[in-house]
Amino acid sequence: MASQQPQCSSFSSMSRTHPRPSVTIDDSFLSEAKSNQKRKLSQKQKTLLFQFPMGSHLSPWPTYTSGQTILPNRKPCSCDYRNRTSSWQQQSFSTTKPRYLEQLENYLRKELLLLDMGTDSTQELRLQPYREIFEFFIEDFKTYKPLLSSIKNAYEVMLAHQREKIRALEPLKAKLITVNEDCNERILAMRAEERYEISMLKKEKMNLLKLIDKKNEEKISLQSEVTKLRKNLAQEYLHYLSERDARKILIADLNELRYQREDMSLAQSPGIWGEDPVKLTLALKMTRQDLTRTQMELNTMKANFGDVVPRRDFEMQEKTNKDLQEQLDSLKADYEEVRKEHEILLQLHMNTLKERDQFFSELQEIQRTSTPRPDWTKCEDVVAGGPERWQMLAKGKNSDELVDVLLEEIGEGLLREKDFFPGLGYGEAIPPFLRYDGLVENKKPTKKDVVNLLKDAWKERLAEEQKEKFSDFFFNFLERRFGPSDAIAWAYTIFENIKLFRSNEVMSQFYAVLMGKRKESVYVNQTETVAQLLKEMTNADSQNEGLLNMEQFSTILRSTFPLKKEEQIQELMEAGGWHPNSSNADLLNYRSLFTEDKEGQSEPFVQKLWEQYMCEKDEYLQEIKQELGLELRDEVTLPRLRGALMNIDPSMDKQTLSTYMSQAFQLPMSELPEEGDEKEEGILTWLCTALERLQVADVRRMGPREPEPAS
Repeated sequence: MASQQPQCSSFSSMSRTHPRPSVTIDDSFLSEAKSNQKRKLSQKQKTLLFQFPMGSHLSPWPTYTSGQTILPNRKPCSCDYRNRTSSWQQQSFSTTKPRYLEQLENYLRKELLLLDMGTDSTQELRLQPYREIFEFFIEDFKTYKPLLSSIKNAYEVMLAHQREKIRALEPLKAKLITVNEDCNERILAMRAEERYEISMLKKEKMNLLKLIDKKNEEKISLQSEVTKLRKNLAQEYLHYLSERDARKILIADLNELRYQREDMSLAQSPGIWGEDPVKLTLALKMTRQDLTRTQMELNTMKANFGDVVPRRDFEMQEKTNKDLQEQLDSLKADYEEVRKEHEILLQLHMNTLKERDQFFSELQEIQRTSTPRPDWTKCEDVVAGGPERWQMLAKGKNSDELVDVLLEEIGEGLLREKDFFPGLGYGEAIPPFLRYDGLVENKKPTKKDVVNLLKDAWKERLAEEQKEKFSDFFFNFLERRFGPSDAIAWAYTIFENIKLFRSNEVMSQFYAVLMGKRKESVYVNQTETVAQLLKEMTNADSQNEGLLNMEQFSTILRSTFPLKKEEQIQELMEAGGWHPNSSNADLLNYRSLFTEDKEGQSEPFVQKLWEQYMCEKDEYLQEIKQELGLELRDEVTLPRLRGALMNIDPSMDKQTLSTYMSQAFQLPMSELPEEGDEKEEGILTWLCTALERLQVADVRRMGPREPEPAS
């Protein structure tokens, strides 16, 4: 054991010089440590075997111990079990551990103590002494060495797997911590904002309460002032009443004194007696009667108007009272308005709290379920052609259209890898030109080759005199071009290409006509419209230089498309290169508007013509539906649909009307009943079916909805 202590010390020193701060351990360090430990282990095993050979020191003590652990699994009723149990119980007190086991336990204890002395020891390093003890057992027990080695290797593999899993989960843990911190910061910011809003609302509420208290105090002061004025008015009334009584008494005294003075003057004047006494008596009587009447009138007036306030005082008091009443009404109105505003603010506060809780729950739900928007710049290094081609493909497209472009690019690569197509068989649902059993060769043409082939097919189709079914014509065209043996291969190849590249105009239109989703007349009439427009521009170009000014360009568009709105004309001019800042004298190269690239893609001007045609068709069919006033699941009769068409498009001729009716009800024009015929009411179809059939055909407005008045 003395020879083993330096080795243990070296191992513990190695663990101290190479600390491990986390559970993850470098594989290179582990492999180096394992190789060093294997060398040390072999040396330690030699030392142990030299000091304690297996043959001389291994004893049956472990057998007794293992027997004690195994025997309880046997049946208790066994006689042998009872005898052995008693004998082993007697021997267990006298049996000691083997020296080899004690030595291993002492070695394990010392190694663990040395590892515990280091401050940076890890769980991975603490397993090393147990590995060494297990290696001793594997080397000493030769018979069980393969089994023990496989057990050890299985545990080592599992430990390595767990280390890899921990290493893989560490970035996720860091990301989770980052996301958690971000969410906590947002929540704290929202809470701070809410606390600020709540504090502002509370301050506003306190200000309003203070204003209400102030108004109430003013109201109380005004009421007290009114009470004081009423009290003063009562005092003044009593004062004036006492003054009235005093004046009455004073007037009576004055009258009495005047009478006495007159009597005395009559008695002292001798010349008066010379007059007629009867006359004087009569005059005195009349005078007294007048005085009595006047006194009575005066008393009556005093009695009637004694309590009357002077008009000037009354008007002053009335004005004061009116002003006070107006102030009181104004205060009441202000108080009512403030009360209503307070109730509104309370309701608004409650609604704000509800909205905040709702928005917070929605935010949590969005954070839980939402996915980040795709970074389309990642496709630059994947798509063939690099960033330049991807920018050209992605220009002016939304996410849905970019997905279609990416699917086309992926599908093009997969289509290139296919050498053969599986045949679809001879079922009735299979188009005639695809009916074949077995493998069909993929000719792998380029998009340019397919577009040129489709253009040649259209040219030959337009030059035909006797029109056959388009699918039959397509297969016959391939037989004439490539021979009967390769016709089916080219049919499958072209079909897969035009089905994949929906963004290509030539391919998508040919696919729609081939599958019956669109009539040939749609493509033919649109091509003729573009050719007619080019002819009109060429005729206007008197110098044959390929240039037109903006005024000529606008005039040609309005004359060629008289039913288009002014906004649609502006869209076509902008697609042709006109800008609001452009003048009428600016020249336009009109021939460049009708060119195509090598893959058959038209210029924006021709594409805008096609988009407007499709929008006009949808609007036209929607007007038919609104005119009928029916739901899509309702049935419509032939005369009712004819009347709706005539109402929304009075300029339509009978030939075009019959063509639309034939398309909507899928009847030959020769079998259509005449207008007013009783058979018309028996021809029915679903409205949705009729609109879908008209959508397939070349349906367009023939004239304005309201006919122009004759000049």
